Amino acid sequence: MNMSDEFFSVVTAIFLLRGFGITLLIAVFTIFFSFLIGSILGVAKFQGKGIAAKVSSIYIDISRNLPLILMIIAFRFTLPLPTIASSVVALTFLNCSLVAEILRGGMQAISKGQWEAAYSQGFSYTGTLIHVVIPQAVKRIRKPLMGQFITIIKDTSLCAVVAVHELMYSGQIIMGRYSKSSYIIGLYALIALAYFGVNTLLLAISKRLIRDIK
Repeated sequence: MNMSDEFFSVVTAIFLLRGFGITLLIAVFTIFFSFLIGSILGVAKFQGKGIAAKVSSIYIDISRNLPLILMIIAFRFTLPLPTIASSVVALTFLNCSLVAEILRGGMQAISKGQWEAAYSQGFSYTGTLIHVVIPQAVKRIRKPLMGQFITIIKDTSLCAVVAVHELMYSGQIIMGRYSKSSYIIGLYALIALAYFGVNTLLLAISKRLIRDIK
């Protein structure tokens, strides 16, 4: 088998698909935990007072001002976790704070009249927050929230720096075996197409969901 046949072999395709599967796995878990933790942080910071609000504000300020690649490296070598798990933790560490700020912005956009109307119906502060403010805020932030989720998928490529066998790192392993520039360019193009394809699909699904919810 010559180099060309080896490059375009089923083995190479399977190797890349496995890497792509790990990319999606990291992205799905990161999106889930980022939304879950980010919602808690966003609500806590929205309160504007109390220990929870202060802790949330400090956490968000710290995480947003640290480079993601630094966090990926730091968590990989400081946490007793497998590479995939540590990567999810690192990505979540940053993205939950971004989700929190997106949610907080949506909550602040809810008019004072909505609060007053809820109070007049007998809702408590917490009840108003849960049943009136947060649902309306989530509807307002669907687009920026989905944009953040798409960014998470792209950011998984940074996990290659700690040898996580996601799509980018799998591509780097394959590229290390070939010196022909046309192969390398073609492989990069294929990897870019994979990221573009999944993000375009996610964007199309989000647009459909937004249209159906309206």
